[in-house]
Amino acid sequence: MTGALSGIRILDLSRVLAGPYCSMILGDLGAEVIKVEAPGGSDETRNWGPPFQEGVSAYYLSANRNKESITLDLRHAEDRHAFLKLVEESDVVLHNFKTGTMEKLGLGYDELRLVNPGIVYCGITGFGETGPLKDLPGYDFILQGMSGLMQITGTPESGPQKVGVAIVDILTGLYACIGIQAALLERGASGEGQKLDLSLYDCAVSSLVNIGSNYLMTGKEPVRRGNTHAQIAPYQTFRTKDSQVILAVGTNTQFDVLCQLIGWDPPASFATNAGRVAHRETLTSMLELYLHERTTAEWVEAMRTAGIPCGPIHTFEELTRDPQLEHRNMWISGEHPVAGPIRMIGSPLKLSRTPVTYRLIPPEPGQHQTKWIKRSE
Repeated sequence: MTGALSGIRILDLSRVLAGPYCSMILGDLGAEVIKVEAPGGSDETRNWGPPFQEGVSAYYLSANRNKESITLDLRHAEDRHAFLKLVEESDVVLHNFKTGTMEKLGLGYDELRLVNPGIVYCGITGFGETGPLKDLPGYDFILQGMSGLMQITGTPESGPQKVGVAIVDILTGLYACIGIQAALLERGASGEGQKLDLSLYDCAVSSLVNIGSNYLMTGKEPVRRGNTHAQIAPYQTFRTKDSQVILAVGTNTQFDVLCQLIGWDPPASFATNAGRVAHRETLTSMLELYLHERTTAEWVEAMRTAGIPCGPIHTFEELTRDPQLEHRNMWISGEHPVAGPIRMIGSPLKLSRTPVTYRLIPPEPGQHQTKWIKRSE
């Protein structure tokens, strides 16, 4: 079975999350990914924990399957030469060093395209390779704050809150995947590679979508609304008899069906979404009086049957036991040479003719050194 990106070779010099997440996705799609680290292993996530399993970090395992590993000290001429030999036979170079680092090593895009004119070169930095902040390092947490994401996350009482995962890194990894594949597609027509300059800051700001658009239209600072929607009601969490349920009522018809289900005859002022948003606090209080009478599971079953968008808030135990995710192969297993049996989150990409494959367990530093360095000499 051939992957969609079979035949594409990627040299991945990135560490931590945005770059490794990108290259793992490309690897899942069939690309051949060579993870290039400094001797001993320079990806910081190898040491980030707990938890560890037999000394292997769960964080590292989350973003490094379908890769082979070599170690090179790119400050040394012999190792730079070995790397350049690999560039000759590769399609993509991915890194997330600070602006100017690759150029100082003599491995910037201008140097690499002389070796391989078709190379697609993707650099991920905190703020991009141009502009007044170009030399600053990038950290997801800081960029969540700077980008406005934290300003709109949380409640008025909680103050700004970060998202529970490193969402800026994840978004940047996804944008890197899009950009790399677009450049490879264009190369098929032109025969030439190109450079991608990706900024965590830019990617974070791009995720503001409608909230950002609201500000650009009105000039009004957005309000932190916790689990409520800025422009739709009822579109939030509600307390039930035993926990909470999420309602996502986006149309007047859905609202009418909800009221019939719970046995409530609402006032005329709630007939439209604009009216419901204007009277959000009253609406919320009234709905919770009814929803508190039954459990979340009971409401979810009844609402789904009636066609009302809703859902529970899963614990991780509930999540990993969800039959839907089991059916979709979102939990996968493998045998790591050091950690032993491991479980990982599967890929959400479901291609009908060239499905993703899980060929390689996240590698140990230099695990494939002999294969690739001998080949490059």
